[in-house]
Amino acid sequence: MMKAALYLAAFYIFYSLLLSKDTLYGRNRTFILLSLLCSLVFPLITIQTRQPFNLPFFGKTLSEVLIQGIPGGSSETAASEGSGTNWPGIVWTLYLSGVTIFGLKLIIDVTELVYLIIMKKSHDSKIIRFRGFNTAGFSAMGYVFINLQLSPEESKAITKHEENHIERNHFFDIVFIEVIKVLQWFNPIIYLYDRSLRAVHEYQADEGCLNSGVSVANYQSLLLNQIFRSKIFPLTNCFSNPTLMKKRMIMMTKTRSGALANLKLMLVLPVVAAVMLAFSSCSESQQPTESEFEIMAPPPPPPPPPVSEDTDTEPFVVVEEMPVFPGGEMALLQYISENTFYPEPAKLAGIQGRVIVRFCVTSKGNVDRITILKGVDPELDREALRVVETLPDFLPGKQDGKPVPVWFMVPITFTLK
Repeated sequence: MMKAALYLAAFYIFYSLLLSKDTLYGRNRTFILLSLLCSLVFPLITIQTRQPFNLPFFGKTLSEVLIQGIPGGSSETAASEGSGTNWPGIVWTLYLSGVTIFGLKLIIDVTELVYLIIMKKSHDSKIIRFRGFNTAGFSAMGYVFINLQLSPEESKAITKHEENHIERNHFFDIVFIEVIKVLQWFNPIIYLYDRSLRAVHEYQADEGCLNSGVSVANYQSLLLNQIFRSKIFPLTNCFSNPTLMKKRMIMMTKTRSGALANLKLMLVLPVVAAVMLAFSSCSESQQPTESEFEIMAPPPPPPPPPVSEDTDTEPFVVVEEMPVFPGGEMALLQYISENTFYPEPAKLAGIQGRVIVRFCVTSKGNVDRITILKGVDPELDREALRVVETLPDFLPGKQDGKPVPVWFMVPITFTLK
């Protein structure tokens, strides 16, 4: 939701600076609706930040070992801390409380509107006349609501205006943005979006009325007569919305924007690209590139390898008889899995990732030359090095019947549930 809020802000700034003053109302309406939709979808997109490359072959590559932990530390650690404040839980509870409140408010508004329609509608008529509400007229759910206190001329003009809303299905736009407001209730930008969308609706309805032959002067006079009336339902298009009156008067007499104004939409592409790179979820390639081996050093550097009789002998990549762990490869993977512990500092910090460890099984069967090919975090790297250092002796590999050192590589993935 926070990423969606950032997308909404970027799109709205673009709309406010480049599009809002154009008279291409259909384009502006489409942009607003699409930007609302994209703001919800784009944060779900994962960007592959670099192409995966195969690791240079360093010998026997073992299957991946998965080490899982509980975010924020184990239950024992959390219990021992006792009085620690669970800020993520507080924020989550606050957010859900807002969603619940605004969701209930939306349901109540819809219920009131449906009740009004049921109680006031006439048979085979889409016009509902009412008395007593502080509004000249509005439209919703395919119905036009007209105040009985209006004169016949005012009633006719406002009815035509509201019918334009119905013809363009503006009600569905409002329901859509009201649902997003429930999800984004904490974001002030969504309320600016709501105001801008309603303004575009009014511009379109005003344009429809003026194109039908209504005099601009008479229509503006009608608007001024209703200036102190206000809307009563958030789910409706209201003729006498006072906050939009000045803008509507200006847009009625403004020179129409040319088709070339649509070219401004091309500028939204770099905006989308910039926001996506900055805020979208990113996924590292599962394997580093060859060039990374030259520059990647484990943080902190691994301890120097122990001295052995094979130190000056380049280990083999593959031999006729590969080294064998007591019990076989499955026993080796089980040993690593059972003896690797998720470091508590990494749990508390929410750190996870894939550590790739290279080691050599010497001609004596013991393990040395342990290094990190791909590190994630000092805590995770140290734990991966530690567990590999504790490996029991292998049955050494042989080439031409002689014991020889052989490279091994094992990926250990630390992940939080």
